[in-house]
Amino acid sequence: MTLSSLPQAAASIRTALAAAGRGLVERDALLELVVLAAVAGEHVLVIGPPGTAKSAAVRRIARAVGGNYFEYLLGRFTEPSEIFGPVDLRKLRDGRVETETAGMLPEAEIAFLDEVFLGSTAILNALLGILAERVFRRGHTVMRCPLRVCVGAANALPQEEGLAAFADRFLVRVFVDAIPDARLEELLEQGATASHDLDAPLTSLAQLDVITAAARGVDLDGVRPALAHAIRRLRAAGIALSDRRLVKIQRLVAAAAALAGRTRAGEGDLWPIVAAVPTAAEQAQTRDTLRDLLQRSESGVLGAAAAESSLGPLARAARLADDADRVLAQDPGSEPLAREAWRLKLEAIAREIDASFPPNDLPAAAARVRAAIVARFAALDAAAPTPAPDPV
Repeated sequence: MTLSSLPQAAASIRTALAAAGRGLVERDALLELVVLAAVAGEHVLVIGPPGTAKSAAVRRIARAVGGNYFEYLLGRFTEPSEIFGPVDLRKLRDGRVETETAGMLPEAEIAFLDEVFLGSTAILNALLGILAERVFRRGHTVMRCPLRVCVGAANALPQEEGLAAFADRFLVRVFVDAIPDARLEELLEQGATASHDLDAPLTSLAQLDVITAAARGVDLDGVRPALAHAIRRLRAAGIALSDRRLVKIQRLVAAAAALAGRTRAGEGDLWPIVAAVPTAAEQAQTRDTLRDLLQRSESGVLGAAAAESSLGPLARAARLADDADRVLAQDPGSEPLAREAWRLKLEAIAREIDASFPPNDLPAAAARVRAAIVARFAALDAAAPTPAPDPV
C-alpha cells in the first residue's frame, strides 16, 4: 500500500456512502457506522421498531461496496441449515458431518441478521464463533470466514443474561426511530422516487481493505491518555463498560482516523466512544458527560456518524455543508412550487447554520456554504422579473 492509496480509498468509500444513502432519510449515520465497524473488524447491533429501514440501509451499503452478502430473518423455528447450509449427505454416509456452506453465512463478507436474538442456542453458539474468531465450526467442518462485518437487528435489547452476553459481541450500537414529523415530506418524496437498489458497486472490498490495513497501523499513543481520561469520567458517571469493550474502542478510534485519511489519531477521532456504549440512555449520558471532549470531533468521510455521536461543531458543519452542496447542485427548474420547495430547503440549512454557530466563529465549511446560499439567492432575486406597477 502506498501513502497515496489511503486518501484515494477513503474518497471511494465516501462516494459509495453518498450513493447508498440516497433515498434513505436519517440513515446516513447507520450506513457510516457499518463502514466504521467493517474497517475496525467489529460488528453492529441496530435497535429500533419494525419498518425503520434497518435492513434497507445495510442492503444498500453492501451493494455499494460489493462482496458476498447474506441476509436472513431469524425466528424461533429457524434451523441451523437455513443460516449455515445443509449437511453434506454424501459425506454423512461415510460418518462425517460436514456442511455445504456455498451461498450461506460462513462464506459471506457482509451479513445482516434480522431478529438476531430469536435464534436457537445451536445457531447462536455457531454465530459466536463466527463473530468472535471468524471461524465456523459444525461437526467436522472447521473453516475460516471472510466476514468483514455482521449487522444484527432487533426491536429491543435482550434482558436474558445469556442473550446479553451474546449481544456484547456487537461492539457498535445504533438506535433508530421512526422519521420525525419535520422530515415527513422528505420521506414521502424519497420513498416515492428513489431506487431501492444501486445499479452496481461504487467501490470495492479491496478499497475497504486498504483502509483496514491503514487502521491497524494508526498511531494511538498520543490519544490514549485522553481516551483513558474519558473512560474514567464515564465510570464516575456510572456508565460501566466491560474491559473487552474498552480495549476494542481503540479499534474504532483507529478506524475513524484511517477513514479520515490520518495515520495518527487525535482527539477529533474519539467520537466512536459513544457508539460503543451499550444502551440509548447511556449513549445520551455519554454525550453529556464528554461534551467538552466530543466538541472536537471531526470526520470528512463519516460526518453524519460523528455529528450524531458528538454533536461537535466541526462534524455538524461538515454535515450541513454536504446537505447544502447537494441542494445547490440541483436544478430547481421553472415550475413555481418546485422552485419554492428548493428555496425553502436552502433557507432551512442557512437557519440551522445561524442557530448552530456564532457569526464571528463560523467553521470554514459552514461559512463557505452559507455564502454560497446567499449568493445564489441574490442571483435569483436579481434575475426575477420586476412586477408591473398597479394601474392608477
